[in-house]
Amino acid sequence: MSSEAPKKETLKEKLAKRKYHTPGRPVTWAYHLLGSTVLLPRYAPHFFSDLPEGEKLKGPCIIVWNHLSRVDHLYTMKAAYPERYNMVAGYNEFFRSHLRTVFKLNQIIPKKIFDQDIASIKAISSILRHGGIVTFSPEGMSSIYGVNQPVVPGSGRFIQFFKVPVYFLEMRGQYLTSTKHYLEERKGYTEARLKLLFTPEQLEAMKPAEIDARLNEVFRHDEFQWTKERHIRWNMHGRSCEHLDEINYYCPRCGTELSMKAGGNSIRCSLCGNGAVLNDYYEFEPFDAGCVIPESPSKWIEAERVKIIDDIRADGAYSFSEPVKLGYLPPYKYVKHKRTTDPCGEGTITFDHAGIHFDGTKLGEPWHFDLSYKFTYSLVIVTDTSKFALYVDGDFYEFTPERRSVGKMLLLTEEMHRLHYNVWKNFPWNDWMYEGKPMGIDAQE
Repeated sequence: MSSEAPKKETLKEKLAKRKYHTPGRPVTWAYHLLGSTVLLPRYAPHFFSDLPEGEKLKGPCIIVWNHLSRVDHLYTMKAAYPERYNMVAGYNEFFRSHLRTVFKLNQIIPKKIFDQDIASIKAISSILRHGGIVTFSPEGMSSIYGVNQPVVPGSGRFIQFFKVPVYFLEMRGQYLTSTKHYLEERKGYTEARLKLLFTPEQLEAMKPAEIDARLNEVFRHDEFQWTKERHIRWNMHGRSCEHLDEINYYCPRCGTELSMKAGGNSIRCSLCGNGAVLNDYYEFEPFDAGCVIPESPSKWIEAERVKIIDDIRADGAYSFSEPVKLGYLPPYKYVKHKRTTDPCGEGTITFDHAGIHFDGTKLGEPWHFDLSYKFTYSLVIVTDTSKFALYVDGDFYEFTPERRSVGKMLLLTEEMHRLHYNVWKNFPWNDWMYEGKPMGIDAQE
């Protein structure tokens, strides 16, 4: 007989064994009460329904939404109530101590972002098979720039498989209440509109690629254009530009990268002085007539993307490296103090035509990895753009660079993928960015 003590289960192993069911009515009622009376009012929400009069949600069905912010779950809750549902959330969130009980009570289903995850598919299938409602965003994570992202490849096939009605909760304004580069809450005006997107019969008659295209089209949205057309005023607290240089990192006048410095309500190039104030309507006001400033932060990012597209095609030896701090999910304890990971090392991360590479240390030991753009087509941005995450051999790791360079690394990853593989394609309305340029597998066919 062995005297060896039984091996302690890791949090990862415990989560893998978890079974899911529809949340209890008392939990849904309490969630709705707290959300409606305390949490939602701070965002000036307005709800609409395009469902035929008298028609209500009922399971089994799926609700998808365009993922604009970390508070979208409140709008989904309000639109679905009194129906109970299971939401899908990022796998890494289940290892944060302050979310542990809330996630378990609400029977939230974990999903690894941009990674194969059979366990989540089985959980979703079980809920729908028993007549439940499942909600998730096919984009995988919340908007980084205030515009929608292409849906995760395979979303159409995934939705089609279940043969249930699919509803769409259309979000507007949520990104502007708490941007990805700066999480401070700003009150203005927000909307959520529920509509039927696909019937089972429509899904059966469509090809998966047609479903993906339809999702991308109905999700198409630019928060900055939307608020400009409505001239909505936002309470910016005098900090409209805080950390904006994490995504608007390139100077449109002198062409220098990572030269923009943002703080308070202004952003300025540290080399040539080009810059602007971002007013309470999310509109840029250039310092003077000589300043070159795009129409909005999202249009600024379009220009940065085009530059990356051109740069990596012009230079076969293109390489970008940054020193980073490394974080991980501890195997036996939850991450505390609302952090997303615990520190475990440091090193240098490099992006080149061959892939993403890391050289450094993890838990006091040398650590190296190489990732192909074939399977890594974007970076995971969990809370804000000061850091990013990757799945390496199925495990979640977070990287925090010394400079505000995540925006550049994100665009670089996406465009390296499109150059060499192009499975996760950009939108048809952005074809102008690639006109006359090679595009991964498209160029090889």
